[in-house]
Amino acid sequence: MKIALPSRNGLIDGHFGHCEYFTIITVEDGKISKEDKLDPPEGCGCKSNVVPVMAEMGVEVMLAGNMGGGAVNMLNSHGIQVFRGLSGVPKDAVDQWLAGHIKDSGDSCSDHEGCH
Repeated sequence: MKIALPSRNGLIDGHFGHCEYFTIITVEDGKISKEDKLDPPEGCGCKSNVVPVMAEMGVEVMLAGNMGGGAVNMLNSHGIQVFRGLSGVPKDAVDQWLAGHIKDSGDSCSDHEGCH
């Protein structure tokens, strides 16, 4: 299983569409086995091709700080589950998710300056 996290400076970014890169963590047998970096294309996350690329890579879960409804819909339409409301170190968030401690906050941001 692969889990993606929008990231900036080694931490989960507060907004999916403005992240510096995506941390892609591979989980095998319930444990983190690998960590990769995916550089996003220019432009807003939900308006770029980053979601289909992640789906092709096998990403099944997105652990994020926050994102707009368009991004949530796009991720869900590609079979990627979304959990919002996270912060901190990506590996720590994945460990918490694997332990069953992460729930989606349900909050969508509406701040899309430069995207719409």
